[in-house]
Formats: sequence, C-alpha cells, structure tokens
Amino acid sequence: MFDPITLKLNADPLILSALKEDITSEDVSTNSVMPFARQGKADLICKQDGVICGLQIFERVFQLLSEHIPASSDIHTAAEFSVSDGDSVQYGQLIGTISGDIRILLSGERTALNYLQRMSGIATYTRSVADLLKDTDIKLLDTRKTSPNNRIFEKYAVRIGGGTNHRYNLSDGVLLKDNHILAAGGVGRAIRMAKEYAPFVRKIEIETESLDMVKEAVEAGADIIMLDNMEPAQIKEAAAYIAGRSEIEVSGNVTRELIASLSDLGVDYISSGALTHSAPILDLSLKNLHAVSGQVTAP
Repeated sequence: MFDPITLKLNADPLILSALKEDITSEDVSTNSVMPFARQGKADLICKQDGVICGLQIFERVFQLLSEHIPASSDIHTAAEFSVSDGDSVQYGQLIGTISGDIRILLSGERTALNYLQRMSGIATYTRSVADLLKDTDIKLLDTRKTSPNNRIFEKYAVRIGGGTNHRYNLSDGVLLKDNHILAAGGVGRAIRMAKEYAPFVRKIEIETESLDMVKEAVEAGADIIMLDNMEPAQIKEAAAYIAGRSEIEVSGNVTRELIASLSDLGVDYISSGALTHSAPILDLSLKNLHAVSGQVTAP
C-alpha cells in the first residue's frame, strides 16, 4: 500500500495528469445525461482470473476528481472492497463497489480502470514467474522498462506479485551496461571509474556478455555481475568462475526452461523486463451504476 506521503507527493500528480489527459475541457457525455450532482454506486467486477493490484489507486482517482467537481456535502466518494492487493480473483467475482457523485463515477471510470487493469496485469504475470522460483533463494527483479510516468505504479505491482524491485531510477544505483563500458574504454576501467566517482554506499553492478568480461569484472571488484543473454552452459561456467566473489544476476531470455536450470548454480537474481513491458492487463469492469438517493443538487 502507498503510504500517505508517497501518495500525495508522487502518485497524486500523476493521477491528476492522467485525468487531465482524459478531460481537457469537459466530459461532454456525462454532462449531457447528468447535469446535476446525485449520489450513485457501481460494482467493480472481475472478468478474468488473476491477482488484483491497485485498489488504492482506483479509489484515489475518484477522490481526486471529487475535489474538482462541486457537489453537495451529503455526497461522499468512497470504495468498499472485498479483496486486498495481492489476492487472487476469479472471473465473475464482485470485488468491490465505488460510491459518489454519479458525474464523478462516470468521468473517472476509464482512468481508474486503466490503472487497476494495468497494475493487476503486472501483478498477475509477476506471480506466475515468481511461483517458478518459490523453492529457490533466487530473487525475481524488475527493470526500468516501464511506461513513462507509470513507474511508481508498475514497480509497486511487481512487489505485489511477488517480485523485487531493482533500482528505481538512474539516481538509485550504478549499473554499467554495454554502452557505459564502451564509453569508459573497457570493463575494468568502467568499474574503477565508478568506484572513484559513485558514493561508497552504492553497489556497482556491471553487465557482461562473455566469460572474458566476467573475469575482468571479478578482477576489478564488481559487487554484482549481470550475465546478459547467456546460454545455460555459459551461465554455469561463469557462476563457477565467480564462486561467490560477486553476486550474480541473470538477465535476458528468461524462459521457464532457463529458470529451471538455474536453481543450483548459485545465482542470486533473475531480472526480467517483461514483468512490466509485456504483461497483459487483467480484464475488469465497472457495472450496474445506479442512483442510491433521491437527492439531486443543482450546481
């Protein structure tokens, strides 16, 4: 769950930006059929089996929108859920309701569902991969391959699905990839330069694509060595050479078969960009909107 400070300082501006994208001047459809404030309620229904994630953000969309649409003090915006983030949900399940000014429910529906479907889809896909590692000590990591301005939501969804967050952004840690190595003039030189520049509290990770690069990284004192797009036989050879002198992350071409081959090689992490860039949404729907009070308030 997002703590209040993170929600207000980081999530709220992004949610408001999404609402502004959807309502540039007015909601013509809603204003046509509902010109006045009226208390209403709608059902949140699951249309696909999966893992639910983003309920707080779903509700927050309507709460923020209610601050910008005047209504009677007797009309309140609130959600009630029968599940929590991380719970498994099934097709046809009623997982909650949202109450508030009908105008708010209509105008916020798509933005709220977009967040909830996307976050639930990531949590669902992450859970399916994390389950493959449940009998190992290997941690499943995400990457920075996220949708622009949605990283805070997508990385949260990875955690809910059973994964672990890699660095959040470029200020969060040192990860020397192929182009950094080329810019520095080699693996060893890149690591030495990072050790001289980066704060001592930062671990230094480097991407390698061959055993020669692995050997150079070990000699230069890398904290974490990423084995990128290596075949299982190469990973086994590299892990045997590293022999605990650095932590090991495997990345690229993360298949079920690859995961099965890594359980006893001493690998510490597996990272997968697919957790965020390729997870399909979880199909959810807001249905059965109806008035729950006879009160109508003129604007």
